[in-house]
Amino acid sequence: MPGQIIIETINSEVLRDNPLGDPFERRVPVYLPPGYANDQPRYPTVYLLTGFTGRGTLMINDATFDESIQERLDRLIAAGDIAPLIVVMPDAFTRYGGSQYLNSSATGRYEDHLIHEVIPYIDHHFHTRPEANFRAIAGKSSGGFGALVQAMRHPHLFGVVACHSGDMAFDYCYQPDFVKFINAAARNGINSAESLRDWLAGFSPKMHPKPPAFFDVLHMAAMSACYSPNPAAPTGFDLPFDFHTGKLRPEVWQRWLAHDPLVMIEQPEHRAALRQMRLIYLDCGNQDEYALHLGARQFSQRLTELAMPHHYEEFDGGHRSTQFRYDASLKAISRIFSE
Repeated sequence: MPGQIIIETINSEVLRDNPLGDPFERRVPVYLPPGYANDQPRYPTVYLLTGFTGRGTLMINDATFDESIQERLDRLIAAGDIAPLIVVMPDAFTRYGGSQYLNSSATGRYEDHLIHEVIPYIDHHFHTRPEANFRAIAGKSSGGFGALVQAMRHPHLFGVVACHSGDMAFDYCYQPDFVKFINAAARNGINSAESLRDWLAGFSPKMHPKPPAFFDVLHMAAMSACYSPNPAAPTGFDLPFDFHTGKLRPEVWQRWLAHDPLVMIEQPEHRAALRQMRLIYLDCGNQDEYALHLGARQFSQRLTELAMPHHYEEFDGGHRSTQFRYDASLKAISRIFSE
């Protein structure tokens, strides 16, 4: 007997007046395990966060060469590899491509949406075990970043965290994209904060044809909107480098680094939060195109130095087409829930 996907529409008050005019109604897929409708036990919950440019509904898509999340979960449960659980797939997409699951005056209050709206809604409408020890947060890429950051910020809500190829070691994973942005901006006639503002105002995720090298512009604009918002700036955010020379702007870059998990772990409150986790699961491809394996190695090494138990694993591969790694994290999460 297969599980089922229910798509809930959550009307978000915290996103209602978001500065980008993105929808405040969010469609959130919820996976319910086989037998959910036939009995009423309470199930542990996994909040599964998509990467940049994704949202929860992406995970339920039918794909010819991969499994949807429902197919994956049904297979794992049928084989006895994981116990039945509920999986929630939030939507934190913005017209810039994503929110990093953070609050920002430039994009909206997406952390508040997850913490104060989605979780209470799910616990109210479904048979969950609402204790932190039975609530996990997991994700890949920006979703892995979001999972790790939210676990560090909200240990009263999450007792288990799994980070697949999450953004960290910002010097490695973001600075190489500064040059890409500068070159792409020039191709699009963007030479000032004002012209970037106008370009972003005219851009739509659904537009075709898209501007040349649009992703190289959009990605850096999106990250700046998340990490260095500034309501006084023409765009609503500050870039961490000079438009023309690429020279680092240290005061802005420090605002970015405050969000780097490798910096966050040095804060006592975040260390204390990680010590509360029943499981810290990390993995990354050993050829990650964004050098995220280097950040993952550093984070794992720091956990070891701090005597924090965790699971770290590298697999042969890069950053893309790695959904198969959910098998490993879901098995590890289920084992912890079963203890």
